[in-house]
Amino acid sequence: MPQPPQPGETAPDFRLPSTVGEVVGSDLWASGPVVLAFYTEDGTPACQSLVRALAEDLPLLSEFGACVIAISADSLESHRRFLERLGDLPYPLASDPDLTVARAYGVADEEQKRSQRAVFVIGAGGRILHANPWFSAASPEQRLAVLEALSGAG
Repeated sequence: MPQPPQPGETAPDFRLPSTVGEVVGSDLWASGPVVLAFYTEDGTPACQSLVRALAEDLPLLSEFGACVIAISADSLESHRRFLERLGDLPYPLASDPDLTVARAYGVADEEQKRSQRAVFVIGAGGRILHANPWFSAASPEQRLAVLEALSGAG
């Protein structure tokens, strides 16, 4: 499996279906920074915590002009059921069923056929600003590191 891209490297581009239609990485970071979150699967408590934490942090992330997208191997139908249970999220959930994007970012769990929980901050123009291939939403330090990466993006 490839290693996760590191700060300063170019972010792997992607094109995925999402709960708001197709999303293209390069289109997103052409207009500003992106917080790209990978999560294991819809419905697990830790993944619910991750997507809720990103929703809670979105007002702060938005102050830096950042948008958020969360990716898992689950289908769009699974994402829609997940959103019904959670309540709406202010950002899209994208489907990476064959783990192509998770592999490109070095966070695919091949044995379980899913991605690990990870967060990447990508600056406008597509450079990695922050890479955490083992993200925990329960860690205030890890959440702060995302904001710190964005504060240096401008």
